[in-house]
Amino acid sequence: MRDPLFEPITINRLEIKNRIYLPAMHMGMAVDFQVTDQLVDFYAERARGGAGMIVVGNATVNDVSGFFQYIGAHSDDFIPGLTRLSNAIKDNGARSAVQLNHAGRYSHSVLMGGKKPVAPSPLASSLSGETPDELDIEGIRKTVADFADAALRVKRCGYDAVEILSGTGYLISEFLSPVTNKREDEYGGSLENRMRFGLEVVRAIRDAVGPDYPVIVRMDSNDFMEGGMRQEELSIYARRLVDFCRVDALCIKGSWHEARVPQLTTNVPRGTYAYLARNIRNQVNVPVIASHRINDPETARELLKDGFCDMVAMARSLIADPYLPEKARTGREKEIIHCIGCAQGCFDNLFKLKAVECLCNPQAGYERERAVERTETVRKILVAGGGAAGMSAAIAAYDKGHDVVLYEKSDRLGGQLYLAALPPGREEFAQLAKDLATQIALRDIAVHVSTEVDASVIDMEKPDAVIVTTGAKPVIPPIPGVDLPHVVQAWDVLSDRVETGERIVVIGGGAVGVETAMFLAEKGTLSPEAVKFLLVNRAEDFETLYDLATRGSKEVVIVEMTEKIGAGIGKSTKWGMLQEMGRSRISTRVGARALEITPTHVKIAVGDRTEELAADSVVLATGASSVNTLADLLREKGVQTVIAGDARQIALAFDAVHQGFEAGRMI
Repeated sequence: MRDPLFEPITINRLEIKNRIYLPAMHMGMAVDFQVTDQLVDFYAERARGGAGMIVVGNATVNDVSGFFQYIGAHSDDFIPGLTRLSNAIKDNGARSAVQLNHAGRYSHSVLMGGKKPVAPSPLASSLSGETPDELDIEGIRKTVADFADAALRVKRCGYDAVEILSGTGYLISEFLSPVTNKREDEYGGSLENRMRFGLEVVRAIRDAVGPDYPVIVRMDSNDFMEGGMRQEELSIYARRLVDFCRVDALCIKGSWHEARVPQLTTNVPRGTYAYLARNIRNQVNVPVIASHRINDPETARELLKDGFCDMVAMARSLIADPYLPEKARTGREKEIIHCIGCAQGCFDNLFKLKAVECLCNPQAGYERERAVERTETVRKILVAGGGAAGMSAAIAAYDKGHDVVLYEKSDRLGGQLYLAALPPGREEFAQLAKDLATQIALRDIAVHVSTEVDASVIDMEKPDAVIVTTGAKPVIPPIPGVDLPHVVQAWDVLSDRVETGERIVVIGGGAVGVETAMFLAEKGTLSPEAVKFLLVNRAEDFETLYDLATRGSKEVVIVEMTEKIGAGIGKSTKWGMLQEMGRSRISTRVGARALEITPTHVKIAVGDRTEELAADSVVLATGASSVNTLADLLREKGVQTVIAGDARQIALAFDAVHQGFEAGRMI
């Protein structure tokens, strides 16, 4: 039976071997706009992995269109690096393209050597807080020419196509939207005027590169901004791009960076935003590419078969597993490591001006430095603990050539990944647990579950080295009344090992406290299936359905000692979780200290006043401490010991996976 994912497709005259499109991502790997070995290695690996087309970028068109970590395309000085990157992609079997972009008011002067950002109107963004200069007519014409020059430069560097970013809140979409375009000249006001800049840019690029060179535009089909652009207007823009600018394909996405609708995080169901692509596909006669949270081949196939799109953009999916396409093509889909939408290594890193990394793939961005080299001396390695760190360690040690045995005291591998998967919208963390367990099963690694490592196990196995990844345990705070029967641990709540009453106080507002509060607030809400049933049958109005979907049967209050909720939650996901807390009516008391727990209340101090919170149940989410009882035993026996994950120091799942991998790779 034919596989729609691996049918060739033609854009203009360019034939692409399959329907997998790796869209441009800001990787933070360029240095002073120059392509680096890190970028070349990263994209060469994705080309070897089987992607049909790879788009790199976004790339600058002039010196105020981005900053030093962007790929530069605004000067001939960057041609050697651009050419090297193009060759690395094409020599390894994929088609190549560069995405051109101007960041507009999303730029920061501090990152551009003091140069002011520019925009259609002098309106500050909520991201930068900096007011840009308004582009005058001369500046507009110069920017249009800059785009065309950069596109021609890209073509000269050997890329198979050029893509223009016309969305996400960057310059072209700033001209399109009445939210950011307050001009009163021919570039502002009516839709026709607001489209003018984007159409001029794309038309200039078409004229520069010629009729036979593929030109692609990546655009929103709904910017999800209050007062912004919706499908009706953006569909008109899409048709004009095709008819007037002779664009060869459209890559469709949704949302600006400032919008308050999650796009890429783990709580977004797979393939949700493909409807945006279908809307455009129904109105144009060129290939249309769907985007966002398409992280497995089956979802991709369904979107293609059901007419949502002609290609699928798989971005972070191929960060997590560059060989996803080849595994799917050769019937090895169970071996895929899926992106779980955590954003811990990709988007969160960019806010820190760090290069992109990946929780699920410790080698992403380190393809050369973290290559696992086969050892000349095979050793017996025992891994104690089968959570994220332990499985990563076992896999890396095995791939290095060692004889590996893995012990886990519970009855399954996965550890706290399964706890992390229990709050609403976090289910993908269980996917990582399953993926790592599959990788263990594919290797000749002996696994012993329901067995804790002790002296007898060490004596029986006689390992040359032990990697200790025994995790953590919850901390019990010294609060009077903490031993009362209605006081429970967050981990037990998430595991459904305890029952809770209607009025619940969660002590601790870090990541675990927030996730547990959300888990509890979900109790008593309608399921997605029930909401859809009532909606399509028009059984209730929208506001009633919204209330039924968000208001549960429990009243939840979080008590947090610091002034902020959500410590330990990455910036990319934190805003969405706090927004969800608001919808779920979760109350918070920050700067509050729990003084005493009674059978009916929790007494807290907030500043110089005290308050009593009614509580049928009290949930402790006050942190964790490392479990590492093996270290002394192993030292006594003279066994080499490496400690990773929470057993070493309480941290994120990202740290557990990466530390485990490094422990296995280096031992």
